[in-house]
Amino acid sequence: MSFGPPPSMPPGPATAPDPAVNRGGRHGLDDSGGPGRKRPRKLLTGLLAVILAGVLGTGGWLLWGRGGNGSEASGTSPDPVAQGPLDVRETVEKQPASSSGKMAFRFSVDDMKPGEHVEMPGMWATDRILAKGINKTVVGLGIGTDAAPGDEKWRLALDGPICGYTRDVTGDHRTAVLFRANDWADEALCNQVAFVDLDDGRLVWEAKFPVSRAGRESADATGTDKDRPGVALAPGTVAVTWGGGTIGYDMKSGDTRWSTTTTAPCQDMGVAGGRGLMVREQCWSGEDPGSAGVWQSTTYKLRKVDPATGESLWWYSLAKGVRDVHVPSVDPPVVAVSAGDSEVTDLISLDGRGHNRATISLRNGAYVAECLLTDYLQIDDCPTIAVGKDQVFIRSKDQPELPTWNWIIGFDLATGRTTRKFDSGPGALLYPVRMSGDQLLALSVSEDHIAPNALVALDPGTDEAVPYLYFDVPDEARLMTMAEHNDIVVQNGRLFFGVKSADGPADAKTKQWTYLVLGIGSSAQRKP
Repeated sequence: MSFGPPPSMPPGPATAPDPAVNRGGRHGLDDSGGPGRKRPRKLLTGLLAVILAGVLGTGGWLLWGRGGNGSEASGTSPDPVAQGPLDVRETVEKQPASSSGKMAFRFSVDDMKPGEHVEMPGMWATDRILAKGINKTVVGLGIGTDAAPGDEKWRLALDGPICGYTRDVTGDHRTAVLFRANDWADEALCNQVAFVDLDDGRLVWEAKFPVSRAGRESADATGTDKDRPGVALAPGTVAVTWGGGTIGYDMKSGDTRWSTTTTAPCQDMGVAGGRGLMVREQCWSGEDPGSAGVWQSTTYKLRKVDPATGESLWWYSLAKGVRDVHVPSVDPPVVAVSAGDSEVTDLISLDGRGHNRATISLRNGAYVAECLLTDYLQIDDCPTIAVGKDQVFIRSKDQPELPTWNWIIGFDLATGRTTRKFDSGPGALLYPVRMSGDQLLALSVSEDHIAPNALVALDPGTDEAVPYLYFDVPDEARLMTMAEHNDIVVQNGRLFFGVKSADGPADAKTKQWTYLVLGIGSSAQRKP
């Protein structure tokens, strides 16, 4: 495999008018061109020996305390305060000096082989590093460059492929990944956790944890069907669920702070973090876990856990027959429920004692709330659900008329009633990305490919929409803007799109450019 220069990046818009994204308004985008220029990318050859860690037999390349102190009655959290190094990062983005976007980072490959498949789990950004999981390695790449093999600032090789991760990062730029014992054995266990410094690629610590059999029995695994472990960050703690229980590791040392166990027929199946910690417990009754109707005899419980001690602060039980449960936010607590359907049918807000505050029904089909079901157990991976202090934001379904459009709608966490509506405007689709303080960062994706895409900040308090970045992407990278299929990260004034896996072309005669990560930044830097 070799890496060559990627296709030219379309020029970004030099200027664009303020979008009219307001309550009941439209979002108009200018289609003027601009000087989005890049530096030439050097052609690198013979890099396999430098970067590739090995080749699989199937063909494939191997690179490289406690929750918020808000009112227990309301369940609301205080406004973000100064964060320490052991807190989970909550950054507030500033409006760029210029809304004209330019290339801030790029990584692509052009010679994947037919049938080749590469897993790329996890993407994290700091002020100077873009880190990406690639099979059994985490690599750190310098922002502001066309990254090519050999250009990485650091490379951390793990003993086996990554089998779990969290999207969260600490205040001092660290995160956690799970990995297998090795990548050769057919039954390699996903039983190791690594805590990684994203600035320098240092392995801060690693630890092994137990495994359990999937299903009703939670004893040590003896068969091939193993539980998928999950990992999350909370203040001072890295928490791992492994089926038979949950372990809390000290962020500084990696020592076990606490551990809990579950008894059959219940198992700890997933953990969500942030300002607090919540564990999902799954219980079976009657049906064999391998039968088609197992979800009809499955029940879920959520328990709020003190990150420092592992003590259960409260429990929340869901009705029998719920297909799946996710936790878009631990604090304030918001639960996404799939009841009788594989898609999210209800959002439930809870108070500080775990009692139901409001239920937001999505059964009429007008709104979409996506929580991902992947091979990596992440119960808090809900890319188009953004939870603020008092509201939760989701998107509407795409409107069928031409040109296509949609809107983002806010729901009050106390009452479940609608609050704010932000229209995308014709020819564009609007997706929530994440909260930035009291504002909602949203991605406007051009459907006509004439007007540029945009990152905008929506203010639920004033109905104002502020354009942060206008940008275009190469034709080969357009699918990367689909929030439900890719990693999208906004950090330190930059917007990153990253694929979760990469596949080779259909046949050997096809030359295919594959973008792995694409970053957009402002064409002008903010003054200090």
